[in-house]
Amino acid sequence: MNIEQAKAIPLSVILVKLGLSPHKQTNKEAWYYSPFRKEKTPSFHVHLQKNYWYDFGEGKGGDIVSFVCAYLAACHESNTVADALRWLGNMQGALPAFAAIDTSDCDTKDASLVFKEAKAITSPGLLQYLRRRGIPQKIAFLSLKEVLVFNKETGKSIYALGLLNEEGGYELRNVFFKGCVGRKDVSFIRGVGSPKTIHVFEGFFDYLSVQTAQALVGDVLILNSIACLQRAIGYIKGFGYSSVYSWLDNDAKGIQATEFFDAFCKTESGLMHLPQNKLYAPHKDVNAWHMHKLGLGA
Repeated sequence: MNIEQAKAIPLSVILVKLGLSPHKQTNKEAWYYSPFRKEKTPSFHVHLQKNYWYDFGEGKGGDIVSFVCAYLAACHESNTVADALRWLGNMQGALPAFAAIDTSDCDTKDASLVFKEAKAITSPGLLQYLRRRGIPQKIAFLSLKEVLVFNKETGKSIYALGLLNEEGGYELRNVFFKGCVGRKDVSFIRGVGSPKTIHVFEGFFDYLSVQTAQALVGDVLILNSIACLQRAIGYIKGFGYSSVYSWLDNDAKGIQATEFFDAFCKTESGLMHLPQNKLYAPHKDVNAWHMHKLGLGA
């Protein structure tokens, strides 16, 4: 196992394997009693989305590799980076297959794009784009905005459909452009009440395609990129869901991501994974299947 593969493993899963459960948890963070010592007040903090930890009792923190080094030191064992990678490698058979997914592009920011405004969709070009993708205005208007950004490299303004993500950035799409202004992250849409089901999509057109065909029951998580796959754990683990419906692409990365959820759900008691890929095969994704059913060209 190398360092990049190790960093793809969620620290929360390692802590479970060590017999530790969070004392308090939200979508983005969790507090534990320290794995390094006995304590009465939880002081060990994990940022679930960034996969970083900080021990307020000892004033130190870092990534998963530094955590394993510190844990091995607390156990009075050899604790070099090589030792940590070997320890994680030995544990790999008991862990879900997280390391197959490249998560390095999540939480990035495109410095060339400057946010200008977000408003209701009125642009004829964007409305036509929605029609070409088979999405009714009334469905799109519930989730999307018309976003204006300025590209400092080209000196041009861009109008695009935008979905707000959990870091306050917008995932952007128009006929000619695909990108993100602000930090890249997942988008979470809360269902009514206290849903026991969560639906996971790769992109917002896939989500809108299913919403057009049927009103989804449950919470919705839109990854906005396979690179943000690890972020999904913070929105699912420990929140009382009984089922995860995944609507991911029928390509190599989508299949890997589907396997990721299958493996993750097996580590959670009472959590069932229900992949939907066969429903829209052999099409690449949900929106392609949706467009095909409507007789729309690619």
